[in-house]
Amino acid sequence: MRIGFASDHAGYDLKAQGHEAVDFGTDGPASVDYADFAHRAAEGMDTWDRLVLVCGSGIGISMAANRHAGIRCALVTSQEHAVLARQHNDANAVAFGQRLTDPLQAECYLKTFLETPFEGGRHENRVRKIEISGQGPGGSCQ
Repeated sequence: MRIGFASDHAGYDLKAQGHEAVDFGTDGPASVDYADFAHRAAEGMDTWDRLVLVCGSGIGISMAANRHAGIRCALVTSQEHAVLARQHNDANAVAFGQRLTDPLQAECYLKTFLETPFEGGRHENRVRKIEISGQGPGGSCQ
């Protein structure tokens, strides 16, 4: 499984934990805008199977990624979130808040996220409804 990874400066320390990944940046702790890296990673979705996004809270980077067609990014703050994001929502991206999530917990949540399959069945139609017109909720990202 190829894992894409993107973070802003707040997520840089968590990213440095050693995951083998397609790296969409950032490459240091200098202040940057999370949206730039979320968009870069989302636009490169043909290079990864799952995407891991990290910013200070996880909120902004997940919102930016979810503006792209085909991205289903879940902000995960517990192991149950990781399980349900995959089982019920077929999330293909996960976001963490580096300032709010202990790195060991994030590792556990990520492992759970990567190992949990989509249940399909009754959830398939719901997941299809996320993509209304083939574009994310804000339309095409430029």
